[in-house]
Amino acid sequence: MSRTDDIIAAVATPPGRGGVGIVRLSGPALQGFARQLTGRDPAPRKAMLAEFLDEHGRAIDQGILLYFPAPHSFTGEDVLELQGHGGPVVMDMLLQRTIALGARPARPGEFSERAFLNDKLDLAQAEAVADLIDAGSAQAARAASRSLSGEFSRVVHELVEKLIELRMFVEAAIDFPEEEVDFLSDERIEHQLSDIIEAFDVLNARAEQGRLMRDGLTVVLAGRPNAGKSSLLNRLAGHDAAIVTDIPGTTRDVLREYIHLDGLPLHVIDTAGLRTGGDAVEAEGMRRARAEMDKADCILLLCDEATGDDPAVLRRDLPAHITALTVYNKVDISGGKAGRRNSERQFGVSVKTGEGMTELIQQLKGLAGYRPGGEDLFMARRRHLDAIDRARAHVDAGQAQLTEMRAGELLAEELRLAQQALNEITGEFTSDDLLGRIFSSFCIGK
Repeated sequence: MSRTDDIIAAVATPPGRGGVGIVRLSGPALQGFARQLTGRDPAPRKAMLAEFLDEHGRAIDQGILLYFPAPHSFTGEDVLELQGHGGPVVMDMLLQRTIALGARPARPGEFSERAFLNDKLDLAQAEAVADLIDAGSAQAARAASRSLSGEFSRVVHELVEKLIELRMFVEAAIDFPEEEVDFLSDERIEHQLSDIIEAFDVLNARAEQGRLMRDGLTVVLAGRPNAGKSSLLNRLAGHDAAIVTDIPGTTRDVLREYIHLDGLPLHVIDTAGLRTGGDAVEAEGMRRARAEMDKADCILLLCDEATGDDPAVLRRDLPAHITALTVYNKVDISGGKAGRRNSERQFGVSVKTGEGMTELIQQLKGLAGYRPGGEDLFMARRRHLDAIDRARAHVDAGQAQLTEMRAGELLAEELRLAQQALNEITGEFTSDDLLGRIFSSFCIGK
C-alpha cells in the first residue's frame, strides 16, 4: 500500500453548467472530514441526502453524499463524493471548502495513480481509464473497457508465466549439472520457445489493433494543385471541411480532419499542391506539406487522370520511407477504370461521384492491418508495443544463443530480460519517471 497521509480533492465532472456536479476526495479518515462538512456521520456505501456547509454552518448546496471506506474504494483509500448541482460557482465553492478543511487540489490523474499504487489497478488498467474517457468510437470504448476489466493484463500475465516456466527449467538444469542431463538438446525447450514466440505474435497483433483504435492512422493527401485533394478530404469527412474551387493553389496551409472509418480513427491531412515556383506563401505551404509527409503513416498521392499527371514525376517529392498509394482521380471525366488497378497501391476514383472510393477505403484499412469487429481486442498504447517488441527481441536472442552456441546461461538471461520488459506494461517493473508521464496525461478528478 502507498503511504499517503494527505487528502486530495478535485471536481470530477467537466467544466461548465450541468444538472449534477461532483467533488471527489481521497485520503485517510474521511468519515470525520464528512462530519465537519455536513454535520453528520456518513454511512458506508449508502447515498445520503445532506447539506454541504460553509465554515459558518450555512448551506453551500444540498445534494448526495457517498462514502467508501478503505480499502473497498477506487483508490484503496477512504473516498468521499459530494454530488451537488453542476454550476461552476457551486463546484468551486465546494472545492474551496474542502481545501479549507485540509484537503489539497489533486494533480491530473492522481486518483488513478493512487489506485495503481494501492494495487487496486495495474498500470495497463489505469491507462484504460483514460482511454475509456477519451474513446472516439463505440468500438474503442469497448476495447478500453476490456482493458479496464483486466483482459490485456491477463494476456500479458499468461505470456509472463510461460517465460517463467521456461526460465525455471533452464536455470534448474544449470544449477544441478550433476544430474548429467543434456537439457540443451531437450526438445521441450525448443517446443516451449516456439510456443512463446507464437504467443508473442498473437499479443502483438491484438495490441497493434488496440493501438490503432486509440491513436489512429495519419494519412497525408499530396499531389499537384487541383488534383482533388481537398475534395477527397471532404468526401472522407462527410462534410465541407476544406474550401474547394477551380483556382489552383486554393489550399496553401495544412488542413487537418479527424474522422472514423468503421471504428478506425483517421487523421487526414490536406496539404498545399506540389509544384515549382510560386510566391513565398506557396513555398512555405509546400515546405509544411513535406514536413507532414515525413511524419505520415501513409500518403495518398492524387493524380489528375483527366489532365494526365505523371505519378513517377510526382513521387520524386515523396519521402521514400513512407508507404504511398497512387490515386488516379476524375475517372468520371477520363473514362478510366474505377477501383483497384494493376497494383494493390494503385486506384482509380472519382471523388466527385464516389466511384472507386469503397475499394480505396478498404485498402487504407488493410494497409493499417485493421479489421472491423474485433470483440477480442483491447486498448493499447505505443509504449505497450515497444515493451512487447523488446521482449520479443530478447526471446529471439535467447533462441539464437541456444541454437548457435548452446549457451544455457545466456538463454536464461534473455528470458529474464524479456519478462522484465513485459512487466513494464502492467507496472510491475516501471520507473517513477514513466509513471509521472503516464498519469500527468489524465484529466483532473480521475
